[in-house]
Amino acid sequence: MNAPLDPTRLLAAALVLLAYLVLCLLLWWRHHRRQRPAAESASHWQVVFASQTGSAEALALNTAKALEMAGLPVQCRPLNALSADQLQAGGHYLLLLSTCGDGDAPDNAARFARNLLTRSLNLSRVSFGLLALGDRDYPAYCGFGRRVAQWLGAHGGRALFAPIEVHRNDPQALLAWQQQVSHLAQLGDAPSWALPPFRPWQLRERVQLNPGSQGGEVFLLSLTPSAGPWPDWQAGDLAQLALPDEADCMRDYSIASLPSDGVLQLLLRLHRHPDGQLGRMSGWLAKQVPTGGMVPLRVRAQHRFRQGDHTGRAMILIGNGVGVAGLRAHLKARIQAGCGPNWLVFGERQQACDNFFAAEFDRWLAEGKLQRLDRCFSRDAGGGYVQHALLAAADELRHWVADGAVIYLCGSRLGMAEAVDQVLRGVLGEAGHAVLMQEGRYRRDVF
Repeated sequence: MNAPLDPTRLLAAALVLLAYLVLCLLLWWRHHRRQRPAAESASHWQVVFASQTGSAEALALNTAKALEMAGLPVQCRPLNALSADQLQAGGHYLLLLSTCGDGDAPDNAARFARNLLTRSLNLSRVSFGLLALGDRDYPAYCGFGRRVAQWLGAHGGRALFAPIEVHRNDPQALLAWQQQVSHLAQLGDAPSWALPPFRPWQLRERVQLNPGSQGGEVFLLSLTPSAGPWPDWQAGDLAQLALPDEADCMRDYSIASLPSDGVLQLLLRLHRHPDGQLGRMSGWLAKQVPTGGMVPLRVRAQHRFRQGDHTGRAMILIGNGVGVAGLRAHLKARIQAGCGPNWLVFGERQQACDNFFAAEFDRWLAEGKLQRLDRCFSRDAGGGYVQHALLAAADELRHWVADGAVIYLCGSRLGMAEAVDQVLRGVLGEAGHAVLMQEGRYRRDVF
């Protein structure tokens, strides 16, 4: 005769079985969650951008809208958002890719370039169209876009049409892209995606801010529209200026003021070539346009460098030279809205000559609207650069970031931006730096 089963042992066995079933369910759910984005990616049109100043992003949004007009499912996102699994699952990709510096990827594509562009993937299920934006004045014209196109083709991707390259928003090249997208979406004639036209703005005032400086002359330009409605812009946006009768010569400048100031202000450094000749745009604006003269200008949104939903966070603003223009606009906007805390780190050559907006920044500091101000003057005795100031304040930097602060950087890509990035990696660690990038809490406007 068998002994009765022990209820305690029965309960233990049931709990083990239940735990096993829960584990199996958890593993299935995690596998299903990993696979779902790839499956969704393959069934959608993917509009993907790599954008530093916002041009490629704006064109990507227009591209996505055109596909939506045709009733096609579409996702629009930065290149960094793509994973190897999503790409290998296949699908239709329209890529709009800017190039920075010497063929480099923009910030919102840097992780892709580092982690995926170096790998060998099976992309035989991918079909793609590619628009590369660049500037022929740089040796690596459209270099990043060309690298991505070559990589896609080398790993089995099928080009829907030959890559289209755009020099400084060339309207004919943009029209060719629009026509290709309209053909793919079977839209016929789609609405124009052209940028708003240049309007005449009057140069109200031009003031040199750094007489006697060892560096190039820096001017504060104040402009107002000659006619028509006053344009709206936000801190972080750009003004694009053109030479009259030379549509090929355009330059972007960070806006240093807000619409409520009643004037659009820019910081301009006069560029001199080694042979002594002045830069075409900077020479014209600094030396040739008379006060009261007209300047072709249009305002361009730079969504990536706006504050957006970061207004409630602490902000660390880092910049050098004329890069302080965009940072000043951000401080103005935050002070106007009562946002803080705010920390400014600014670098230039000589305190006696190059201490831009000194009275304004000192007043904000005294009033408690600016919680910390670090200024570095590299040519002064004991001077240094902004990266040295950040390193000296490493503990406070870690504390601000741990409390959720965002970092906005504006200025020269070579030297300053690269050095600051190295300091951030060293102080926060690679993992901390990666978190900032993934959460969109590290924004750069570099040139």
